[in-house]
Amino acid sequence: MYQLFCDSNCELWHTVAKEYGLRVIRMPYVLDGQEYYYDLGENTDFAHFYKRMREGAVPTTSAINEQNYIDYFEPVLQEGKDIYYITFSHKLSATFESMDRAIATLKEKYPDREIRTFDTKSISLGAGFQVRYAAEKYRAGATMDELDAFLTDLREHTVVYFVVDDLVYLKRGGRISALTAAFGTLLGIKPMISIMPDGSLKSVGKVKGSKRVIAEFLRIMHEHSCNVKDYRVEVMQADCPETGEAFTAALKEEFGQDVVVDCQIVGPVIASHCGPGTLGLIFYGNK
Repeated sequence: MYQLFCDSNCELWHTVAKEYGLRVIRMPYVLDGQEYYYDLGENTDFAHFYKRMREGAVPTTSAINEQNYIDYFEPVLQEGKDIYYITFSHKLSATFESMDRAIATLKEKYPDREIRTFDTKSISLGAGFQVRYAAEKYRAGATMDELDAFLTDLREHTVVYFVVDDLVYLKRGGRISALTAAFGTLLGIKPMISIMPDGSLKSVGKVKGSKRVIAEFLRIMHEHSCNVKDYRVEVMQADCPETGEAFTAALKEEFGQDVVVDCQIVGPVIASHCGPGTLGLIFYGNK
């Protein structure tokens, strides 16, 4: 028997995580000098967080330490269960160095227990998309080997794109260069960012205006042969609900009213790096 873990950077809504019996590792952020741990929206004051960002507050994020991971994992091991942890992209955080040390320590203490991790090579609902479908397998009784095989395939088909409203946040976090940020800001051009096969972020195009963003997203979905019959489409909006709703409506008009679309707000940890006004898209594609 094993316990399935994820972290709050996968951004599954808290009700979904509870429905599937997931243990969630909460990732930290600091706003106005106070540290919080994202709870997948259960008690999060999104209005205050985004208001402060728009007023100029600079939230920060950090890696959790080795002891944090031990505190999450050890009670499960003490119950005699193994652990399978589906993580966000290892390319995007140093937190996994602490995780590796914690796992090494716990394996010495619990040599008969197994702790297995899977790198989604994604972030936000790009990771959550994989967690949700793996959780369905988990609840149906899949073994860890079966989850490995399933997730390895699903990861290759998880497509993530997003467009930010203000380049300052990506620049501040080192995700784009200062030159790119200045150029884009002057021209009102926003970069289209995607997640690469190795789990890193890369600018893959430029768009101007929310209507063009939606049209470009729809074009990309067709280009990638988006499977809306068997899989959900995830829309992420960072305090721009009207844009998210407009995109959801466009998706249903393009692919049919039966398409399952989740439109969800971006949590504070991810929003600290992408900023208000970000619009994201996650779907199952051919590559």
